[in-house]
Amino acid sequence: MKVLLINSVCGIRGTGRICTDIAEEFEKQGHEVKIAYGRAGVPEKYIKYAVRIGTKSNLRLHGIKTRFSDKHGLGSCKATKEFLAWAEEYNPDLLWLHNIHGYYINYEMLFDWIKAHPDMEVRWTLHDCWAFTGHCAYFSNINCEKWKSGCFSCPQKHTYPESLIKDNSEENYKRKKAAFCGVSKMTIITPSQWLFDLANQSFLKEYEFKLIKNEIDKNVFKPTQGNFREEYNLENKKIVLGVANIWNKRKGYSDFLKLSKLLPDDFAIVMVGLTKKQLKEIPPRIIGIGHTDSAKELAEIYTAADVFVNTTYEDNYPTVNLEAEACGTKVYTYNTGGCRETINRQDSKVTPCDINILAETIIKGIK
Repeated sequence: MKVLLINSVCGIRGTGRICTDIAEEFEKQGHEVKIAYGRAGVPEKYIKYAVRIGTKSNLRLHGIKTRFSDKHGLGSCKATKEFLAWAEEYNPDLLWLHNIHGYYINYEMLFDWIKAHPDMEVRWTLHDCWAFTGHCAYFSNINCEKWKSGCFSCPQKHTYPESLIKDNSEENYKRKKAAFCGVSKMTIITPSQWLFDLANQSFLKEYEFKLIKNEIDKNVFKPTQGNFREEYNLENKKIVLGVANIWNKRKGYSDFLKLSKLLPDDFAIVMVGLTKKQLKEIPPRIIGIGHTDSAKELAEIYTAADVFVNTTYEDNYPTVNLEAEACGTKVYTYNTGGCRETINRQDSKVTPCDINILAETIIKGIK
């Protein structure tokens, strides 16, 4: 059997590692597997799977189109046409979609091609809510329910995928519904019960749904000793760790900054995944680390921490919580989205979205 996965990234970050884990499992079963992706680099061990969609220039042009017209997912025409010509030749038996947003592919062209192959099995794992809204990837933090019947006057046009000027949410909603509905053999997969329940209230409810929780590679994410504490002079500190692909308001970036003022001096805060700009602006009490695509290095940092803290205000089923627990570190997470569903250790905790309560929980929880 030939398997083709499509995702914004390959082999890095949460969704990229999920895709390569799937690819490796199919390969073990004797199947041929490729992963089509649109952005960032690919670790050497996964190059054999990788098929790049478009170029960096394509990403930039798609990003510009989104910023000025709010038509995210409707650019990348040339890149998509070239990719689909390759896909036609590859002729997969199973197409497994993941994140098809991210400025790299045209979803209408993609789904036209899918509908032209009614015998092809299609699976689509949703990692957020973008597939059934007119703009945003998440809406729970503002209690918006327009997506249930038809988006308009989007209150979040300045959130990802950001539009600087136009609000095209009403048209986007209609075009997504027309594109994504009517596939003959498609199954929708959600990693969390939270997203399962939401998507079943959307226009995607015509499909069969399956709840399949994300898994991580426990051969990599396990208690892993390293020299992280020594390298950063943290031998006598209680380490509070946060990890994110993108640190922004939704991920609770400002809450971590506030934590630096609320925790005693014997605590050290470590944030992984910061941009160059954020590394310059964080307070001295926070140890900032940029992006790392090394799962082993990340496992060492998880293991060194006393607690992993997730301050996300909106999330589906964050694998960082799974990774931290697998490395032997307890997790304190806000009670948002599917976060509660990721907690398995008895000493991990779910707290309200209140930084003062979280700080108190951290202080009491680390002796």
